[in-house]
Amino acid sequence: MSNVRPDVIASTVLEFIPALAFALWAEPVSRGIQRLPGMVRILLPGLLGIPYAALAAWNHIFQWEWLTVYCCLPVVIAWLLGQAARVDPDQRGNWRDALILLTLGIVVDLRWFDAAWPQGLRGLGNLLLVDAGLYGFLGIRRLSGTGFDFHFRWSDWKTGLRELVFFAPIVIGIGWAIGFVHPHRNLPAVGRAFMSWIGIFVFVAVLEELFFRAWVQNFMERHLGRRAALAIASVLFGLSHFNKRSAHFNWRYVLLATIAGIFYGRAWREQRRVPASAITHTFVDWLWYLWF
Repeated sequence: MSNVRPDVIASTVLEFIPALAFALWAEPVSRGIQRLPGMVRILLPGLLGIPYAALAAWNHIFQWEWLTVYCCLPVVIAWLLGQAARVDPDQRGNWRDALILLTLGIVVDLRWFDAAWPQGLRGLGNLLLVDAGLYGFLGIRRLSGTGFDFHFRWSDWKTGLRELVFFAPIVIGIGWAIGFVHPHRNLPAVGRAFMSWIGIFVFVAVLEELFFRAWVQNFMERHLGRRAALAIASVLFGLSHFNKRSAHFNWRYVLLATIAGIFYGRAWREQRRVPASAITHTFVDWLWYLWF
C-alpha cells in the first residue's frame, strides 16, 4: 500500500484520462481533435508531461531533461503521424509509423525511461507513452481496425477464454518439458487475487495488446496477410521478453511468449478487439502468478 499516496493517485488519474477517453469514446474524441487548429492539434499532447512533472517534483527527483522528453516526444509522434496521414491516406503503413512503433517498443522493452520515475512506478511511465501513442495513432492518424474499444461484449469473453483453453495445455506441456514451468500454490485472499487480475489487465495486458495487436499486427496484415502478420507479430512479441527474469537472453521465455502471442493474436483478429486478446493475456499471466 506504499504507493497509495495523493501524488501517485493524482498522477495515475491524469494519465488514465486520455486512455479512458479513447477506450470509451474514440470516435468523438478523434473528431474533436481533428477540428482543432493544426498547430494546436500537434502541440496539445505536450501536456502529457504534466503527470511526470507533478509526481517527480513531489518525490524530489524532478529533472528538466525528463520533462523535455515527456513533453516533446508526444508532440513529435503527433507531427510524424500527421504527415503519415497525409501521404498514406489508405493506411497501408508508412516509414513514420514503423519509426514510432520501433521507438516506443525499444524504449519500453529496454527500460530507457525508467530512471525518470520513483521506485515501483515504472508502469506510469509506460502508460504515459501509451497515451502519446493513442493520441497519435487514433487521434491524428485515425488508424482503423485497432479494436481499442472497451465497451465489453460477451464475445470478448467467449473468444478470450476459448483461446486460453486452447493455449493452456500447450504452454504447460512445453513449459514443463523445457524446465520453465514449476507448479506451485500461491493462493492469496479473494480480494487480493481479484485486484491482481485487474492490475495485470490494466498495466500489462491492455498495453501490450494495444501495441502488438492493434498497431503492429494491424499494420502488417495490410501488407502481408493475416497468417504472416500473426506469425511475425507473435515472434516480435516473444522477442520482447528476451530479458525477462534473466540477465541474459531468456530463450525459454521467448519461446513460450511467442506461442502465447499466436493465441493472443488469434483472439484479437477474430473480431479485431483488444479486449478479447487482453482477456486471454490477463488470464495467462494471472494463472501463472497463482500456480506457476
